[in-house]
Amino acid sequence: MPLGQKAKTNLTILGIVIVFILTAGYGAGELYPRYREQFKLPSISLPAWVTTPFRLGLDLKGGTHLLYDTDLSRIPNADRASAVEGVRDVIERRVNAFGVSEPIVQTVKVGDAYRVIVELAGVHDVNEAIKLIGDTPLLEFKEQDLDAAKKKPELNPEQKKELDDFNASAGKKAQDIIARLGKGEDFASLAKDVSEDTASKDTGGDLGWITADGPSGFLIFAAEKLKDGETTKDLFAGPEGYEILKRVETRETEKQIAARHILICYKGKTRCEKEILKDEARKKIDELKTRATAQNFEQLAKENSTEPGASTRGGDLGFFGKGAMVKAFEDAAFPLPKGAISDVVETDFGFHIIYKYDEKPLKEYRISRILVKTKTEQDVLPSADPWKDTGLTGKQLKRAYVQFGQTQLPEVGIEFNDEGKKLFGDLTKRSVGKPIAIFLDKSVISAPRVQTEILDGTAIISGDFTIDEAKTLAQRLNTGALPVPIVLASQQTIGATLGQESLQKSLTAGLYGFLLVALFMIGFYRLPGLLAVLALLVYTALTLALFKVWPVTLSLAGIAGFILSIGMAVDANILIFERMKEELRWGRGIEGSLVNGFKRAWTSIRDSNVSSLMTCAILFWFSTSLIKGFALTLALGILVSMITAIMITRTFLRSAIGTRLSKNLWLFSGRKSVGTPTVKSN
Repeated sequence: MPLGQKAKTNLTILGIVIVFILTAGYGAGELYPRYREQFKLPSISLPAWVTTPFRLGLDLKGGTHLLYDTDLSRIPNADRASAVEGVRDVIERRVNAFGVSEPIVQTVKVGDAYRVIVELAGVHDVNEAIKLIGDTPLLEFKEQDLDAAKKKPELNPEQKKELDDFNASAGKKAQDIIARLGKGEDFASLAKDVSEDTASKDTGGDLGWITADGPSGFLIFAAEKLKDGETTKDLFAGPEGYEILKRVETRETEKQIAARHILICYKGKTRCEKEILKDEARKKIDELKTRATAQNFEQLAKENSTEPGASTRGGDLGFFGKGAMVKAFEDAAFPLPKGAISDVVETDFGFHIIYKYDEKPLKEYRISRILVKTKTEQDVLPSADPWKDTGLTGKQLKRAYVQFGQTQLPEVGIEFNDEGKKLFGDLTKRSVGKPIAIFLDKSVISAPRVQTEILDGTAIISGDFTIDEAKTLAQRLNTGALPVPIVLASQQTIGATLGQESLQKSLTAGLYGFLLVALFMIGFYRLPGLLAVLALLVYTALTLALFKVWPVTLSLAGIAGFILSIGMAVDANILIFERMKEELRWGRGIEGSLVNGFKRAWTSIRDSNVSSLMTCAILFWFSTSLIKGFALTLALGILVSMITAIMITRTFLRSAIGTRLSKNLWLFSGRKSVGTPTVKSN
């Protein structure tokens, strides 16, 4: 072997040794304490990263296994997978809230039937586990309780005095700060010194540019009364306490407009439920255009517009800025003079005419603040529940679905049955301008504000949703609304002692299996066999480390797959070594035999491993969770074994070429000499 190639081989071996030490420590470190007493090994203190535990399945750790069948007879085929995933999601949240360590909740489809598997490690009381899973999740719609303030307890005299004293002290402090500013002290320096707003004090109280609809919009009222460079002269109370403000500068951004519109949709357009054809819709909107004036526009919209809610709002869109509407609509609305009515405009929703009734510039102020915090009764007393029951629950909800609104952002639409339609209509009628809270399992998942009463039993939940968030919300609503009955099909409890005993026996069997394979390889193949065993050690360390990194949940079946893969890991080496023996018998040298052995055995190794991987894929795809664990560990073992057999074993053998070991043919073939070739090799 050339010196350069030999140095490269030695460097590769050094890298393999380092990888082996690290992966062996990480992958097999947890096993050392298990075997220390059994095999009388010395006591060694191992670092925490070495003893990272494997993720054990229920049959090894102990716990409860529950299998539920789902009744989807009333659910359309297209919605079944989503409904079952919704059930899984709710069960998982309930289990997590219970505090079970590493629960496994998964869905399985067997034929046309859907099942939910729940594995609760450490829970050995089956009745407790079944109670934990519970019934179909509870969906509730609640309204604001305007009498909540009357229900909360009142401050006692001591608490009231403490609150008054604190706020009086805060007021005096704020007055002193205003006085110091009046004497010419620098606002930024004073803010760094005394402001109680931790977010802005380090920047001299600078809040940046604020608008009326921004998080600091409540300061606009005070900012509008100041001139650029002025500070407040009087006390101004905000939500957190007394605000001392400085208006640094002002700028005007793009304008906002206020408009009404009349929409005539036609068949095929977005969210159009009318059977009107396009020509008929165009004729209708043209006729309305000839009649529309500033005075009668609202009434025409109420009587003719196909927009949901137009009969109540009269097509009023309120104030909006650029980007709030679809482009074609904005291109027509913004250039209109105040009080003008547009020509007919076509968008994805149909034909519109637009009446622009107001516009205003959008001002932004750059503000600096000094905050002196005050306390309220809520800081002393717990607040009362701001929501009250309405009787509207998931029992009356027909379905929830994802759609895209006028702004092309995802929304969640909901539909109620006849009973829910009436309840929801009454609820929205008395909640216009107020929020309605949607609770799932006693937790608020959304609180949309009602824009107008809704009498048709449908509603839109809009917000700053991503597509995934909207899908999740619809899925959770459907879960509570279906409901999807679940029936306990089977239950199984495994004791922790039995699981530990099974684990110990499995590990012992694996160790003995490894030793038998090692003895066979060394006895039958001499030096190549020994090097294959070293490669097998690297394989074992890499595979165990991979089980932790993935992480793979190890069950008894999974450990069986891993032990089987140890035996299969040497199959490739056996094919290579047998081919090397043939090459030696035909008269080739050791180096040539090594090259041809790996080259000509590769096709057999590839085909056998690919067929095994295909079998693993079939088992993983179509079987239950127990068999999936076997298939996964076996597949990972096969993939790693191909790397160790082809790369690592070959590197070890190449390192032996050129040494005195390569001159002893007995170490490679079991014979002291090489016979005369009887077959000519190509």
